Amino acid sequence: MSDPNPYADDSYKWGPTAQQPDQGAPYQGFPQQQGAGFPQQQGMPPGAGMPGLPPGAGMPVLVLGDIAVMNDQIVTPSGAMPLKGSAWTATDLTRTEEKIPTVAIVLAIVFALFCLVGLLFLLMKEKQTTGFVQVTVVSDGRHHSTMIPALGPETFPMVMAQVNTARTMSI
Repeated sequence: MSDPNPYADDSYKWGPTAQQPDQGAPYQGFPQQQGAGFPQQQGMPPGAGMPGLPPGAGMPVLVLGDIAVMNDQIVTPSGAMPLKGSAWTATDLTRTEEKIPTVAIVLAIVFALFCLVGLLFLLMKEKQTTGFVQVTVVSDGRHHSTMIPALGPETFPMVMAQVNTARTMSI
């Protein structure tokens, strides 16, 4: 056992060939950053805005679901509406449930057989928020409504902050 691997010869046979990158060139594994730290999307000329918005519309100030608020207009899938004089409403359709997780029930059963300390596992609680936040905008005799899924109990206050920003801009 003097030789660590008697079957190995000096040629590399498995996997891709190891090529050392040029020391002066940047690493080629990641795309180069362009602009303000973000890569340019393929197929879009610089300054084209977001996909789905009219060309030349610029970047939205804020986005609520499929409603994009620009400096002077509101862009929805059903068309553009003026921002001035628009009315915004947000409805909280979420609910938070509190239940005992399955792990706590299993641990309570296992440890209840050994001692009564296992019943303390039943004190574990798990909160789960489900539902949607509905945002509606009315402007120029038209309206549009969107549903934003609730990811947690902080979703409604976050959406309300954005709606209040849109209300301030519409004055």
